[in-house]
Parts: sequence; structure tokens; C-alpha cells
Amino acid sequence: MSDLHTLRGLMGLPATPAPLSESALIMVDLQNTYTEGIMELENVAPALDEAAALLDRARSAGAKVIHIQHDAGEGSPYDVTADIGAIHPSVAPRDGESIIIKNFPSSFVGTDLQAQLGDIGNLVLAGFMTHMCINSTARSGFSLGFAPTVVAAATATRALPNGTESVPAAHVQAASLAALSDLPGIVVPDHRSVPS
Repeated sequence: MSDLHTLRGLMGLPATPAPLSESALIMVDLQNTYTEGIMELENVAPALDEAAALLDRARSAGAKVIHIQHDAGEGSPYDVTADIGAIHPSVAPRDGESIIIKNFPSSFVGTDLQAQLGDIGNLVLAGFMTHMCINSTARSGFSLGFAPTVVAAATATRALPNGTESVPAAHVQAASLAALSDLPGIVVPDHRSVPS
């Protein structure tokens, strides 16, 4: 609708992402825990496929690639010492790519992510969950002066309780991405929307 606008637009911030070759790809929590059991996400398989395609393009473009793993301790669904907490094989790190372990939703809190990024100002984010760690990382990055882009098809989330009702995953996903695109980040539909 023509009467809808974003804060990004009102502030004159860019509406299109920087090229991969001028960005760092941040692969957030693409862990096995989200593919099965209690933490399985809706549409996780196509999101992993999209993240793998994005990762391949970023590597080809010479982008800095940083993998994030969430650790909630031994025996948890985020146990990085167990298979459940490992990064999914389809997007596994290669030699020379950083792996950062985090304990909070934002990949910047309690980690050296900002230092590892150095003077790279553009971020491309993929991973899980859209409403939690993608949202938190993009917002933290924006607040620190970075320019985040979120690749929507390379993210996924789950249905959430709201009192006695349940908010469907598709609604959580749409609202999370809309909130990000209002100011903290550029949201693009898929990896093809990010230039090389």
C-alpha cells in the first residue's frame, strides 16, 4: 500500500544490500538441534538449502565467513560438544573460517565478533531463529554501526505460545522480518537478491 513506509526510508538509509565481496557472511546457529526434536523449525530444510547456496556464493566472492554456534551447556539442545549442537553438515565450516561460540541471542554479546569483523561494515546474515538470534544479531550490529542484510529464505523459526493461543511460525517469521526491515536491516527474499 502506498501509505506504508519504513523508518529506513524516512531516514534515507540504503534499501539495497552491498555486494557479498564487500561484506562478511555471518552464519548464525545453523545447528542440528533445529532439524529434529523439540527445537525443529518450520521450513528448516529449504532454509538450510538456501543458506548453503548463499555460503557457496560468499566463498566464491571472497567474503569473510564467520560461523556462530549457540552453547547452552552439556545436555541441552544447544550442547556444542554433542551432535545436536553441531553445525549442520550442509553448511559446515571450512579451514580458515572462524567459529564463534556464543551464550546470548546476539552474536555480538560476550564474543569477539566485532573485533573479527575489523573494518568490514556490511553484514549478510543467515540462520536460526529469525525472531531470536537473527533479530538480536542484526539489531546489535546496526546499533554498533554495521549495515546488516538478512536473507529471508535462509532463516526459519517456529510457532510461539501467546497465552493460551499459538502464533503460527509463518506469522512469527513475517513479523520478525518486517520489524527488521523497518530500520535495523535490509531484508531480501533470497541469496540471488544479494549481488556478488
